[in-house]
Amino acid sequence: MAVKRIEGGLYYDAERREMERRDREMIPKGALIGMVTLALVSLGLASYASVTDRTPSGQPAEAEVLDSLTFVLDGDGVAVSAIAPDGEVLLDTDNGAFIAVVNDALQRKRVVHDIAGNPPVTLSRLANGRVVLSDPATGWSTELTSFGAGNTRYWHALFDE
Repeated sequence: MAVKRIEGGLYYDAERREMERRDREMIPKGALIGMVTLALVSLGLASYASVTDRTPSGQPAEAEVLDSLTFVLDGDGVAVSAIAPDGEVLLDTDNGAFIAVVNDALQRKRVVHDIAGNPPVTLSRLANGRVVLSDPATGWSTELTSFGAGNTRYWHALFDE
């Protein structure tokens, strides 16, 4: 007949209690249910909008193009130059500020799309006050007015020259 041995004693009980405390849930059940609910509701709303072909409501309204410039934007991360197709220098600066930042984003997009060379971009001023830079080579565009009036003024300087 086998004897059942009961593990007991001071050290065994203390270790068991410590393991019970450690193995408890680290994320409260209510928070976990809330996160899952939020994810499912978001997925449901996105699916509903997709299935019903709901028109996007967060996009700016279409506006007439008042003025546009086509130029080659070139830079090294700080210094920037903008040269029109006829060779006229629109901008040549040692510190391109926000224009240099946008040029970096443009160059990254061109690397991703495997675009060789430096094709021209188009800067458009719209009737509702927006300024848009678009790259026909990649299909990329950005609303420059979304970055604030201080940053947009650098681009307005190209139109004023």
